[in-house]
Amino acid sequence: MNKFIAPVELSKAFRLINHGPTTLVSARHAGVDNVMSASWVCALDYSPPKLTVVLDKMAKTRELIEKTGQFVIQVPTVAQLKLTHYAGTHSLHDDPDKMAHADAMVFSIPGNDLPFIEGCSGWLACKVIPELHNQQSHDLFIAEITGAWADTRIFSEGHWKFEHADPAWRSLHYIAGGHFYATGEAMDIGGEEMP
Repeated sequence: MNKFIAPVELSKAFRLINHGPTTLVSARHAGVDNVMSASWVCALDYSPPKLTVVLDKMAKTRELIEKTGQFVIQVPTVAQLKLTHYAGTHSLHDDPDKMAHADAMVFSIPGNDLPFIEGCSGWLACKVIPELHNQQSHDLFIAEITGAWADTRIFSEGHWKFEHADPAWRSLHYIAGGHFYATGEAMDIGGEEMP
């Protein structure tokens, strides 16, 4: 595992996604790994930490998640723009070598049988909280965050460091039609810190 990857306190795990980045969702079942892009991921609760993600029924990643009840949410970087776009526009149903074609390299974090995607800035290991009505009617999955990690070159002590890092580390925000924005300029109003 990369020496810059460090655990994030679960009480601060939501900070990895609360700025609304496009994410990568990865899952594994029966020796098959897959990754897809997802823009509709949202922090839901602090204790225990939870999030929501929308996973379309046609997605192979959703099928893997439904079989195992586990997945990883990752925060890709500007340096992973092509990977993120490919993962969101190609399906494992049509491209059996999707992971290789997307240049999605997988690594492991001890204690987790999940595919973590290399090069991201943050990772959230998740366990599905079954809500079958929401899943079937709205493609909405609720999950508990069971582990969180970040690359300390861009996130440490519970905070993003975008303003001090190489711009290649900024997170992506998908708009439409292959158009993305990178996380922008930092602004600080000061005062008391929120959770």
